[in-house]
Amino acid sequence: MLEHAKVLIVEDEPDVTLVLKTRLQSVGLQTHAEATGAGALLYLADNRPDLVILDLRLPDMEGYALCRELRKLYHPDRLPVLMFSGLDQPIDRMRGFASGADAYLSKGGDPAEVVKTVELLLTETTLSGE
Repeated sequence: MLEHAKVLIVEDEPDVTLVLKTRLQSVGLQTHAEATGAGALLYLADNRPDLVILDLRLPDMEGYALCRELRKLYHPDRLPVLMFSGLDQPIDRMRGFASGADAYLSKGGDPAEVVKTVELLLTETTLSGE
């Protein structure tokens, strides 16, 4: 059901990107990575992922701003956004959800949790009929 779903990873740390891609591809998900907010927006102009994993500290913009832009671009369509950041204070999480994130995980956590969260978000989107 979730096989072949497309996940856009917006992350500027190559080692983190590699871990995410490897984990997600191992469960049958397709991945594409961009290292900047501008690159992500260019990619999104011609492509429609099923989910976005978004870092907060990008070289050209904050992930919060990119998330708000995604919500404008895809409203009213459903595009799950998972914020994945080294910022792990309660205020960071609150700002993430306020900017439109569906989930927020810390980079210091278990990589398997990322896969489970992605699967959950994709399942919720599929069940909601969008």
